[in-house]
Amino acid sequence: MTLDGTITTLFEQSRRLTCIHSSRIDGDILVGYISGVVKFDWTGVQRMKLKCGTCYPTYITENKNGDIWVSDIEREAVVVMDKSGQHRFYYRGQHQSYFDPHGICTDILGQVLVCDVSNSSVHLLDQDGQFLRLLLTEEHGLRHPTALCVDDKHNLYVGQEDSPTIKVFKFLHETDDLKSSIVESKREL
Repeated sequence: MTLDGTITTLFEQSRRLTCIHSSRIDGDILVGYISGVVKFDWTGVQRMKLKCGTCYPTYITENKNGDIWVSDIEREAVVVMDKSGQHRFYYRGQHQSYFDPHGICTDILGQVLVCDVSNSSVHLLDQDGQFLRLLLTEEHGLRHPTALCVDDKHNLYVGQEDSPTIKVFKFLHETDDLKSSIVESKREL
């Protein structure tokens, strides 16, 4: 909707939309549908269909090297593609009996954060998908996280499945070399 109240339809599809992400790299729009992900330019022209092999993309993001990360609840994995849309790898959690990826986002360092609903945790991965650590767990008051984002002030916002509140954590320390850690001070919105 524009400031004057006009609604613009970018494009219409017959497939059911499951998630959407606007690229900070090139301005393209990544759109998840059941059975796939499509990249559109800002005018709605399809640029490419990504060869990701997703079944049910739930959340989508892009890290600073252009890789596209999709949480797929049917596959119980995060599917990662390079910027040309070719499959790179799957991330399937850290040896839990069941990995249930939902919310996914990136930070200023290119690290990827993934909500694991079943194990009430947030995983921190490097930009190449290597597990760094569990960033948040039930010990931080987290229960069934489903959505998250990091703002420009390094606050981490986490939404939970069964809660009307959003938990806010200070995520990155402001130092010469930003460090990934959770500062124990938190608040709820």
